[in-house]
Amino acid sequence: AIQAINGYTNMTAEEFTNMIFQKIDVNNDGELTLEEFINGVEKDEDLMELITKSFDLSNVLKVIQNG
Repeated sequence: AIQAINGYTNMTAEEFTNMIFQKIDVNNDGELTLEEFINGVEKDEDLMELITKSFDLSNVLKVIQNG
């Protein structure tokens, strides 16, 4: 859903998820704790922007308006 809202359609959902885990799963256990997620997003400007856009419903409105 995050990909669709923000226009990240050049990756599959699995590739997108793997990219997120590579960036913020610091202990490489294949799971994200809340602490890892928060720290990872705070340290990565691209992820912070992506998460911020995900909660900004104006992008959803644009997608709806543009068909």
